Amino acid sequence: MRFDVEASLTYDFATPCEVLLLVEAAHGPDQIVHSEALTFWPNVDAVRVDDPVTFERRTVFTASGRVNALYRARVEVMPRDHDLADMPAMAIRELPSAVLPFLRPSRYSPSDRLERFVEHRFGGLKGGRRVAAILAWIAENLVYRAGVSDAATTAVDTLVDRAGVCRDFTHLVIGLCRASDIPARAVSAYAWKLEPPDLHAIAEVYLGGRWRLIDATGLAPIDGLVRVATGRDAADIAFMTIFGQATLVEQSFSIQAVG
Repeated sequence: MRFDVEASLTYDFATPCEVLLLVEAAHGPDQIVHSEALTFWPNVDAVRVDDPVTFERRTVFTASGRVNALYRARVEVMPRDHDLADMPAMAIRELPSAVLPFLRPSRYSPSDRLERFVEHRFGGLKGGRRVAAILAWIAENLVYRAGVSDAATTAVDTLVDRAGVCRDFTHLVIGLCRASDIPARAVSAYAWKLEPPDLHAIAEVYLGGRWRLIDATGLAPIDGLVRVATGRDAADIAFMTIFGQATLVEQSFSIQAVG
């Protein structure tokens, strides 16, 4: 399927500062960016800092006063394999070196504190069957609710509270998978059919020799996700990191299917 995506961000910057922007669709094997444009008003001093491993598209710019960043793209998403159950987990010694960091605990997904829980709850399952069972458990036991969590909430907090938003669901599924010795990482994406439209936090697990997208919230179809950024957790995939002070004026995200 093809999608038109758009992000419009307007902020007031009291003093000049640098900004890292992560809103551009990634160029990778599971999606093709047919056209795209990132524009600023007024013009700013911007440089590209793309990642050759994750295919992440990054822009760093210097901002002062009121600045609008507008990104538009047409992206084709390739059909994705939805069947996790028969996908094997790989032995640690067989994992590519770039995958190994996603086995370790991170700030928002302290997987080392979840090991006893996963062994008690999912101990009889391996590989994709365990991931499928983790997703089913989250769907049955967590409630999607805004206002329960904040910027400091971790996967352990979400396990206790049994509620949160997409980043909380994602941190929990990542933590439970890592505690199962299955590499997992956070992904930001434009999400078709997500209401209200926003950049959506989802996850990927490494099974059967490649990364596979999963959405612990179940709010968006996997084939309707336009990947933007990847990382250990939400700290790595924020759509805007401001190295200074700024005030939000207006922002919006959208995605439309075009065939």
